[in-house]
Amino acid sequence: GSLVAAVLQHSGQLDKEHLGAHVGRLSRRVEELKARRGQVWTMMNSKYSEFLPSVQNREDLVAEVEGLSMDIDLLKAAIENEVQQDLNVAVTEFTELKQQLERDSVVLSVLKKLQEFDTAVKEFSTALLEERYMPAAQRLEKARSSLRNVESHRGFELRIPKALRKELTVQEQSIIYQLGKEWQKLIVWKLPPSKGSSSLEAVLLVELHLHTVPPQGEDAAVPPVAAVLQALALMGELHYRLKDFGQLLMEYILKPLISYPSLEPVTEEQPDVFILRFKSQEIALDEFSPMKVFDKIRLVFEVLHKYLLNVPLEEPGKGGKDGRVTLAELLGELIWEELSNCLIHSCLVHSVPTSSSQLEQYKEVIESTKEFEKALKEMQFLKQDKTALLKYACNVNFHFANRKCQDLIKAARKLMTSEIHNTVKISPDFSTALPELPGPGSGDHPKTNRPPSLLDSGTVNLGSERSLSRCTLSLPSCRISSSVQQLVELAYDTMEEAKTSTKFCCLQLCNCVRDIFHVFCEVVPKYHRENLQKLPQLAAIHYNNCMYIAHHLLTLGHQFRFLTSAVLSDCGGSFVDMVPDFKKLGMECFLAQMQVQKRGVLDRLWSARNFSSMDDDENYHAANKSLKQVLHQLRGLGKVWQDVLPVHMYCKAMGTLLNTALAEIVTRITALEDISAEGADRLYSLCKIMVDEGPQVFTPLLEEDKNKKYQEEVPVYVQKWMTFKELMIILRANLQEIVDRWADGKGPLAEQFSAAEVKGLIRALFQNTERRAAALARIK
Repeated sequence: GSLVAAVLQHSGQLDKEHLGAHVGRLSRRVEELKARRGQVWTMMNSKYSEFLPSVQNREDLVAEVEGLSMDIDLLKAAIENEVQQDLNVAVTEFTELKQQLERDSVVLSVLKKLQEFDTAVKEFSTALLEERYMPAAQRLEKARSSLRNVESHRGFELRIPKALRKELTVQEQSIIYQLGKEWQKLIVWKLPPSKGSSSLEAVLLVELHLHTVPPQGEDAAVPPVAAVLQALALMGELHYRLKDFGQLLMEYILKPLISYPSLEPVTEEQPDVFILRFKSQEIALDEFSPMKVFDKIRLVFEVLHKYLLNVPLEEPGKGGKDGRVTLAELLGELIWEELSNCLIHSCLVHSVPTSSSQLEQYKEVIESTKEFEKALKEMQFLKQDKTALLKYACNVNFHFANRKCQDLIKAARKLMTSEIHNTVKISPDFSTALPELPGPGSGDHPKTNRPPSLLDSGTVNLGSERSLSRCTLSLPSCRISSSVQQLVELAYDTMEEAKTSTKFCCLQLCNCVRDIFHVFCEVVPKYHRENLQKLPQLAAIHYNNCMYIAHHLLTLGHQFRFLTSAVLSDCGGSFVDMVPDFKKLGMECFLAQMQVQKRGVLDRLWSARNFSSMDDDENYHAANKSLKQVLHQLRGLGKVWQDVLPVHMYCKAMGTLLNTALAEIVTRITALEDISAEGADRLYSLCKIMVDEGPQVFTPLLEEDKNKKYQEEVPVYVQKWMTFKELMIILRANLQEIVDRWADGKGPLAEQFSAAEVKGLIRALFQNTERRAAALARIK
């Protein structure tokens, strides 16, 4: 009813039909809910009937658990009150018993080790008295181990280990002393009186006695020396004994055999001793070879291996197969490095070939080295991975190239430091014939068995109708140092040898040739510096030397262009790049000498008193003397350069110096402000001395009649020659002649002097008149 009222209240506009329909639907829904409620109620009753028994069972279980919990609480209370106290007492007693047991065990162990130590020391003393060194050493090692065990226990303040350690040290020293005496009995050295002497006479006095030969009737497989050696190994003394033995072996046996080819080892076996000594025999110098040295050293090691070194040992920290090592292995580790270095630097290095033709013969040395190392490895003296000797021998190309280069540089330096003034004359006919130039498109392939195409007329065929003189690429006649000629020949010989060498050797030799010329540039100017500065002849020879080397460097690479192209590219191939350096080196030295000579000329002209006041006899004589001194200097210089410098260089140098003198004279005379008539005559006579005697300094050739040609060509080499002659004309000419030679700036006078210089001379020579003024006006 409330629902209907609410609906009616909410929508009062609904009509009765709609309201009736809605009421019907609500009634059906109410019925459905009632039916649903009945189903739910039925289901709840069925579930309750099933749930009720399980609830009852759970209540019974809860009751049982509560009973058990009560029993547990009672039991726990009983344990805490009664059992816990007894348990704590038992644990305390157990801990105390355990600690006591540990202490007793340690004490028992210490006592046991002390007993073992005492037993081992007693057994050691007995064995040592009986000279059973191996058991004695083993017992002593056992005592040492026991004592270390005792000392390793902490917490015991025992004085006895210190006393035992002292006792053990005493026993160790006693057996080491006894073993040392036995070692000295086994190996006896007889050395020369002066210890360390390495002369042949002293070495012949050396003997090695090995008392290790087994007595007759004993098993040779177990030599008596084994016990001593094994005992030394156990005591840690074998290394020091072997080291001393190895040093004596190297100094008195092995090194002498390497250093003295005449030495021969001699062996002698007696019933109780083996003896090794030396004898000397005469041999030729060329009989020395590494093969013989290897055979001698191998003989020494074979006898040592037989009587001493073939003993297996058990040395602490060592061991090969089965933890054993032989005495030969130990000795090899001590001396092999020194022995191999000695064999290399004192034997193999001297067997390295000095020429390519000997390389094939060196294979015998390689095979001998291989056999030598193989024999040492079989005797266990040398390990399998040690091949220093064989590596050195097999690398023969490298050593050959290095030795060859060292010898070449040494020979070159000797030539460079020899006297420069020992000269030889070279001329175009002296030069080597030019090699055949490759034709167009021929490439760089060599044409075998074809000599240079030198024609009978002395020309070189260029493949066309045109030809060049044979002297085209030749140096002019001059003198060079014989040492430089030999140096260039050395370079050519080296390049020739490079052609037949391996690629590596070829590269090294080509580089060596370049190094020789580089060394020349460094050594010669410094070594001969003082002489090159003081002596003009040596400066001229040095200039020729540099030009001679530069001349050959131009074609040296081309003449050997058929070497492997890769080698040429690696070593620079062509030597043309060095040509400017040599030309510069020669020119710098010669120009420095020219500067010295120029200063000498100017210094002598300084005493001419500027050629002023020549009407004064004293001034005139001073000027005359200075000119004579200049000419004397030039004549002397011409003599020392005669037949030394090439003709064109000689004339150019002498012309430069004479030109310096003439230019200085012209400068000083043109600077004069007043010249008297007598002074002009005297200046003319002085200039005439230079004109008459100056050309005579040109004597480049020894034959006097051939020098006239160059004396007549003085104006070619002396730039101021015509100027000087014009000056002489002015000194004796009148005003009209001077004006005529000027010819309005087109005459010969105008070619040599400027207008200002001519005017200055006119003012100095002539008085101030109208004619002089007219003449000066014409000079412009």
